[in-house]
Amino acid sequence: MDKLKQIEAFVMAVEHSSFAAAALALQVTPVMVGRRIDALEKRLGVRLLHRSTRRLALTEEGSVYLEHCRKMLSELDQAESTLSAGHNKVSGHLIISAPASFGRQHVAPYAQNFLEQHPGLKMSFNLTDRVVDLVQEGYDMGIRIGGTIDPNFVAIKLAANKRVVCGTPDYFKKHGKPKTLDDLAKHNCLAFNLQGGQQRGWYFNHRGKTVSVRAQGSLDCNDGELLHRWMSEGLGIAWRSVWEIQSQLESGTLETVLDDFAIPEYDIMAVYPQQRNVPAKVRLFISHLKTMYSQPGYWSR
Repeated sequence: MDKLKQIEAFVMAVEHSSFAAAALALQVTPVMVGRRIDALEKRLGVRLLHRSTRRLALTEEGSVYLEHCRKMLSELDQAESTLSAGHNKVSGHLIISAPASFGRQHVAPYAQNFLEQHPGLKMSFNLTDRVVDLVQEGYDMGIRIGGTIDPNFVAIKLAANKRVVCGTPDYFKKHGKPKTLDDLAKHNCLAFNLQGGQQRGWYFNHRGKTVSVRAQGSLDCNDGELLHRWMSEGLGIAWRSVWEIQSQLESGTLETVLDDFAIPEYDIMAVYPQQRNVPAKVRLFISHLKTMYSQPGYWSR
């Protein structure tokens, strides 16, 4: 039992990116989470996490061990689900917010097979690039890509991702490639407008700190797919998620710039209000999405 609690503390700390959030999910104190991970590292004789006051980072050994732990916990969950089907019986109405393009491509398509598994459930989606207030607007959960998460919410990492500045080879041939963040002022930056909810600018890692740069150009909109299309047509450069442009990067129809300034972690997360007992409909749909996204080669399709 002690070994299991140690492993659960380790996995939850990584997935929630903090001891405090992991403690809330496990219904223990942050000190207890830390003690369990300390005991696990001592028992294994290796360091699994690099810890600072601002973040947690996996060591090389921790990354390898994490995958084994996730697989073990997943198999345990499946075994318990088989014996206790009633625990995973869901009904009612699941209301989800997600970014427009990502929601269309990577969330809503998995609703049908989830409903087939849970016929007593109804699902509603609001696909918008605006960051909605989940509580005030009545959502059970939301999908977020990077950004700051309200401390009153729990964030579960669904998949790794980062944001990069990119454009077509033809655009860079005509206008050159920016080498510094200041060079962005010389380029036609395709960005969200006020209605798109991204007026704080594009975020970068500069000298160890996250900074924002106000992106300006001749075109803006509130729709990510339209920004993507304009960029693909060579009308300017844009700050996009790797999940969205992976196939174009592999084919060479898009190129990235300013990679040294890219934020390394701008992950895809499921977010829901902190609560003692997470509704089964929320918990199971998050698990459903994680299963889809973990398929080999999923993001390169």
